[in-house]
Amino acid sequence: MSVTSENAVSAAAAADAPLRVAVIVGSVREGRQGRAVADWFLGAAAGDTGLDLDVIDLAGIDLPLVLPEWGGTPSPEAVAALRDVSPRLAAADAFVVVTPEYNHSFPASLKNFIDWHHAQWRAKPVGFVSYGGLGGGLRAVEQLRLIFAELHATTVRDSVSLHGPWSGLGEDGTPRDAAVCTGAAKGMLGQLAWWGRALRAARAERPYAG
Repeated sequence: MSVTSENAVSAAAAADAPLRVAVIVGSVREGRQGRAVADWFLGAAAGDTGLDLDVIDLAGIDLPLVLPEWGGTPSPEAVAALRDVSPRLAAADAFVVVTPEYNHSFPASLKNFIDWHHAQWRAKPVGFVSYGGLGGGLRAVEQLRLIFAELHATTVRDSVSLHGPWSGLGEDGTPRDAAVCTGAAKGMLGQLAWWGRALRAARAERPYAG
């Protein structure tokens, strides 16, 4: 087999590999529903064998609020907190952010986590699962779109919005209107998978320079 043929076979195998998706649970609040919402989403996505889902729950990551100066060295506490999670973000082909809406925005814990990383987001797609009140977390998502654009990430158009978690979700965090919500999840994942595979192939052919 020629080198060209070997490269073609390797590229085809890479294209068929499962898409590695990091699912980020953004809330760390006491009594949160974020993990229950994330678990429901994982169940909705479970039938898609083309996805390799990795849950990153910010409640288990103790990141300091103080970032190092530009070009500086993170503190030992930050290094310890990032040691496991940063490589997982770097290895991901795409992201799904599960976020509530707090005061027309998203949690500070999520912004802090995003700000501790940079290159890991670049040239990758981001999808959203939001919840909260009558707006279903949509205002949090709109603000997150601006932030991820600054980080050279691509957000997919459709999101999953769970309105009124105190009435729209059951006690176990499962949406009461399961058919509609599951359909929304599959629609968002379809867009995420398309962008994820397209951008993975593009990064492999020509690394993103920004």
